[in-house]
Amino acid sequence: MLDLLVIGAGLSGLTTALAAAEAGLTVRIVAKGLGALHWSAGTIDVLGYLPGAPFAVEEPFAAIAQLPERHPYRILGAERVAASLRRFQTLIAQAGLDYTGAPDLARNQLLPSAVGAVRPIFLAPAAQQHGDTQASAPMLIVGIAGLRDFYPELVAENLAKQGIHARAAFVPWESVADQRDRNNMQLAIGLDDPAQRRKLAQALKALMRPGERIGMPAILGMADHAAVMAELEAATGATLFEVPTLPPSVPGARLHAALRNALRARAVRLESNMEAIGFGVDEGPQGAHVAWVETATSARPLRHQARAYVLATGGVLGGGFTSDPTGRFWERIFDLPLTVPQDRRAWFRPAFLDTAGQPVFHGGVAVDDQLQPRAGAGPRVYANLWAVGGALADADPIMERSMEGIAIATGMVAAAHVAASLRTRAATVAAA
Repeated sequence: MLDLLVIGAGLSGLTTALAAAEAGLTVRIVAKGLGALHWSAGTIDVLGYLPGAPFAVEEPFAAIAQLPERHPYRILGAERVAASLRRFQTLIAQAGLDYTGAPDLARNQLLPSAVGAVRPIFLAPAAQQHGDTQASAPMLIVGIAGLRDFYPELVAENLAKQGIHARAAFVPWESVADQRDRNNMQLAIGLDDPAQRRKLAQALKALMRPGERIGMPAILGMADHAAVMAELEAATGATLFEVPTLPPSVPGARLHAALRNALRARAVRLESNMEAIGFGVDEGPQGAHVAWVETATSARPLRHQARAYVLATGGVLGGGFTSDPTGRFWERIFDLPLTVPQDRRAWFRPAFLDTAGQPVFHGGVAVDDQLQPRAGAGPRVYANLWAVGGALADADPIMERSMEGIAIATGMVAAAHVAASLRTRAATVAAA
């Protein structure tokens, strides 16, 4: 029988599956879709803002102690969160992507967004690193004439308003593509062609001034990304960095592809278009446990059996939770107890941008110190079920800028707990 079935293919689900496979478990992922990495900046936020605080967090691990008591980071502890991020950095490097952070790996960096705002980031792809706004070198923000959704003048203007030396310029469309109607993903794939990137290098050399670092929309290669960066820097003699764009996100797609390749190398199968719609329960000596999970298919529902299950479907924005007009708010697969108020009037505060966030986004699945769902102070709901990522209660990942950090840390730790639980169970059976 399969050791672990992960339900959900976002960053938390992929990380859980990868860590579990590394621990020697047989793992499969089932999911309705493929998560939201293609909509992300491809960076790893650990903790950018504390609830209600107007300023960005400088040292995320040190700030964990200021979070609510049952926040996922408080449950894990700062040391395990830090160790999980270091482990992720190693695994993703083995998959071909370099993610780096501040030299001491304790501080956030401040990187520019697609509108010239400053984002507190803990780990970023190497291609974004040289955009650190705390560095002194002036920036040349380069756009492509005719490219939708990236406006270098807006980026440079907003950076300048924050005291960052930046100017804007454009290269012609022909320097990145021969066809007009191309999105970011198609442009990135096109720049995998050495001939096309030589055109881009010539156009960049005509614009740059001595001492400038060049910021471009994140389209610098897909499968051959590292070679594109290296060749452009060698040809121009300047440092380049990417600025994430609106979706589809090339850095997010690169991260997703690297994780998928790492999972394939460990014989982990991901089955998408399989929405979990039901489950079965058996009673055992340790209480109720999940016996199977059922997914929708084009024909009849398909049952999946495993020794352990991890819920990684996200919260309300990820589709893991839903609601109805009566005010009921529930988890979609196992109907797990949620901390979300069961009263529509209590879901939101009057101010849309309230610095304390909205209650509906703070609610989720309450878990114990092993990341297993519990009904209040009662026992574990199911003995072989764990929950990770955006499904967990007492955090607001978007407001905190903690989404990727929570996904990675809880996924890594949950995988370790699953492996330990299965080893204990096997030893008990053997002893009997």
